Amino acid sequence: MGRILAIDYGKKRIGIAVTDPLKIIANKLETVKTHDVWDFLSAYLLKEEIECLVVGYPRQMNNQPSEAVRYINPFLKKFQKLYPDIPVELIDERFTSRIAFQTMIDGGLKKKARQNKALVDAISATIILQSYLEQKKYQ
Repeated sequence: MGRILAIDYGKKRIGIAVTDPLKIIANKLETVKTHDVWDFLSAYLLKEEIECLVVGYPRQMNNQPSEAVRYINPFLKKFQKLYPDIPVELIDERFTSRIAFQTMIDGGLKKKARQNKALVDAISATIILQSYLEQKKYQ
């Protein structure tokens, strides 16, 4: 049984989170530059078994996909072509960056640390993954 990997896909950076082996808790894993994601994924998937990929899929308040999906859709298409045996789940990622920022404040991080966009992306991926786990628990 593999872990669940989550991605907060951005134009410049991608936040990545992963579950523990029992798929109970989401943990931030890494933030990679968007152009390095395929190298990261191929190396990671060689050493870890992934049961599912969860991708944050941004939507607007009217529930329509946001314009950011034009960057995400090509990634999804390539991922499914390269890794057809790994199912992909999309989860609404509205407000995850704001929640991540508030989490940093609540956690007592200094202003300088809160300006670290890579940390915000990794925390956002963790929030996306934890939301997915919560949804699965109640289904």
